[in-house]
Amino acid sequence: MIGDIFRNHGDAYIEAHESNIPLKHVKVIRAIQRCKTSACGVNVSACRECGRVHSTYRSCGDRNCPVCQHRNNLKWLDKRLGDQLPGPYFMITFTIPEELRSIVRSAQGDAYGALFRASSTTLKELIANPKHVGGDTPGFFGVLHTWGRQLQYHPHIHYVVPGGALRKRDRTWVRAREGFLVPVHALSKVFRGKFRDEARRLGLERLVAPDVWRKAWNVNSQYVPGGAEGTLKYLAPYVFRPGITNARIVAVDDDEVTFKYKKSKSRRWRTITLNVFEFIRRFLQHVLPTGFMKIRYYGFMGAGNSVPHEELAILIEIAHDFQVRRPKRSKPPETPTMRCPKCGGELKLAFMRIGEVTIRFDTG
Repeated sequence: MIGDIFRNHGDAYIEAHESNIPLKHVKVIRAIQRCKTSACGVNVSACRECGRVHSTYRSCGDRNCPVCQHRNNLKWLDKRLGDQLPGPYFMITFTIPEELRSIVRSAQGDAYGALFRASSTTLKELIANPKHVGGDTPGFFGVLHTWGRQLQYHPHIHYVVPGGALRKRDRTWVRAREGFLVPVHALSKVFRGKFRDEARRLGLERLVAPDVWRKAWNVNSQYVPGGAEGTLKYLAPYVFRPGITNARIVAVDDDEVTFKYKKSKSRRWRTITLNVFEFIRRFLQHVLPTGFMKIRYYGFMGAGNSVPHEELAILIEIAHDFQVRRPKRSKPPETPTMRCPKCGGELKLAFMRIGEVTIRFDTG
């Protein structure tokens, strides 16, 4: 459905906003328009049982396309589930005030980086404080999330944090107190100050009303006693997909789009109807700057980590007197086998054609 919306209205949207539409937004519109059409090429497969030949259009592969990132989601989730450590976790969410959203949106590349730096250094400092945890090497990762349930612009970062940190001097794990990592009041205050420093460095502070630096900023800490699996499964759909998928589209009628959403802490579905141009605008405002990494890893979860996962797991078990269990490794997701719609036999890719180029495969 979203592909049809962009195919039917994308050109008109570009024309209506020709003077100020970013090139990256045009590229996303074009990619979604081409996805699953002959413009992206075709895969031709042969059934091993009945010999029938089947053709399917190729995907665009764009990271903003609502139908192209499911497999990447599964791979990421499997890797993160496999890297779980024993013991409790926390999900810490940093949110900027509403007054800053338009400023951040106007300077996304710099502002998103500033949001990561301010929030991650805040976490590191408070976890290292002996009043709270006292370990000098925490480990956590953050996922940038820019949309609300109605596709409104609402940038925030979710961090998944094990309940403790490594202390380098004696190579021990310092466990957090039961149900508590660091105080959210302190997180809010330090985060606000660090983001202000970043805004000043980027030349954005002059655009911010002074009252913003005096109000409390929203930081949420959620205790996850049973391990990270539930949190990871909650975050996984937001890692490699855009703000809305086809499953939430209820109707597309003339120049309007109706989609469903749930309010916070509610299980009841509601609907909202937007003009099609407003729907496209809300969708595109969540397109990330080219090359921007929305997932970042820190401390012993970072790329330069020298502490083996097995050693960390043992240190955590010792700190908890072996009263925590290691998470079971989930079965890796299997790539579904393509089946013939006529006889159910296995399909094997025979060749793909992209434009004038044909690539053949061995089907033996």
